[in-house]
Amino acid sequence: MRIGYAAGAFDLFHIGHLNILRRAKEECDYLIAGVVSDEMLELTKGRRAVIPLVERLEIVSHIRFVDQAHAEVLPSKLDTWQQLRFDIFFKGDDWRGTAKGIALEEEFSAVGVEVVYFPYTIDTSSTKLRAALDALAQPAESRAG
Repeated sequence: MRIGYAAGAFDLFHIGHLNILRRAKEECDYLIAGVVSDEMLELTKGRRAVIPLVERLEIVSHIRFVDQAHAEVLPSKLDTWQQLRFDIFFKGDDWRGTAKGIALEEEFSAVGVEVVYFPYTIDTSSTKLRAALDALAQPAESRAG
């Protein structure tokens, strides 16, 4: 049985998140979705989650492609692997060829884990959704000017 792991904040859940989970499940027998904790999101991305971890876990756990939702609370993906022992790590292709992506591939290669990249959804992202929400939150006179 091939166990896959797809990690993400899954904040402001959108079609890009669903696409990654759907494609990941096509590549493995058992899919674990790692939902990055509020603290780890702040540490790694420098921003707070809009949706709290407990709610994001609830949402992700009910996606039919997901066999298990796991709160990712450790800063190192390798430490998470020590807990879960997955065979494949799924990542958006915006990581491919970057220093972080290359380091991730080397780290996981050493323990026999394959890193598989999926196309990043350009049209929809949590960053764009967050910017739209921020714009809506501004007073009307600020938006007009």
